[in-house]
Amino acid sequence: MSAPNPHPPKLLDRVRHACRVRHYSIRTEDAYTAWTERFIRFHNIRHPDTMAETEVNAFLTHLAVERHVAASTQNQAMCALLFLYDAVLQRSLNELQVVRANRPKRLPSVMTREETSRVLAAMSGTAKLVAQLQYGAGLRVLEALQLRVKDLEFDGSKIVVRDGKGFQDRVSVLPSTIITALREHLTDRQQTHTRDLARDLGRAPLPDALARKFPNADHEWGWQWVFPATSHYTDRKTGVRHRHHLHESVVSRAVRQAVLATGLTKRVTTHTFRHSFATHLLESGYDIRTVQELLGHKDVRTTMIYTHVLNTGPKAVRSPLDG
Repeated sequence: MSAPNPHPPKLLDRVRHACRVRHYSIRTEDAYTAWTERFIRFHNIRHPDTMAETEVNAFLTHLAVERHVAASTQNQAMCALLFLYDAVLQRSLNELQVVRANRPKRLPSVMTREETSRVLAAMSGTAKLVAQLQYGAGLRVLEALQLRVKDLEFDGSKIVVRDGKGFQDRVSVLPSTIITALREHLTDRQQTHTRDLARDLGRAPLPDALARKFPNADHEWGWQWVFPATSHYTDRKTGVRHRHHLHESVVSRAVRQAVLATGLTKRVTTHTFRHSFATHLLESGYDIRTVQELLGHKDVRTTMIYTHVLNTGPKAVRSPLDG
């Protein structure tokens, strides 16, 4: 038998390890470790092994009652703590009695076609290409930023979205109007990649299993990001210098500046392009199941919210005053 480890891993390291063996995204890993730390600090640095349902209930209720967090934030915290006890501490929690944060029913913010054109016209460069892909293919901003070169199929006019929300792959349409701009963008990026290779760089991070199976694939052009960052970073797990994809804040700022420049008063974010994509397809008469598949929704009821947007739009009901 092997001797016990005199320095067992710290709890947060165990949380990260449990996330990685389950192939959770780095964002989920960061969120779960952050919620674990907040839970521990809330209870005056007590180890979670000494706590149970009472302390978890108190923390989650505090988030809703005292901190007034959104329902999605409280749900994320609950998922993190359930994961902590089930996957890391190997303990099951009984039913939780939590005061739940309110989940108000809100319709998504949607731009008209004319408003969308104005916002896109006020943008430029890489951020504009990302926004055009979001609106033209219904992509989430991270789905657009995490595209690899091989995911763009120009001949078939389609985009393969890998590991979307829920770790699902799907196919969406590649807008023909931006193919020329995308080709020019990739030509410029390939020149940068070639220069990186000459400096013993040019490596894109790969999923762990692929990195082990194809150790040299991270140099290949097809695995490079379509929208790479301008600088390199050192991977904390491997020590390898990688070029990450563009950060979503770059696109968010560009969208915000474009909205201000066009004088729109409605709330517009990068996600509004995806909402507008779905709404405009339904306006054009496309089947809701088709829109569901393009968006990657598991349940058609999620897609149906855009029919509510249509029903409350300016053309849904004629005002009696106009009669």
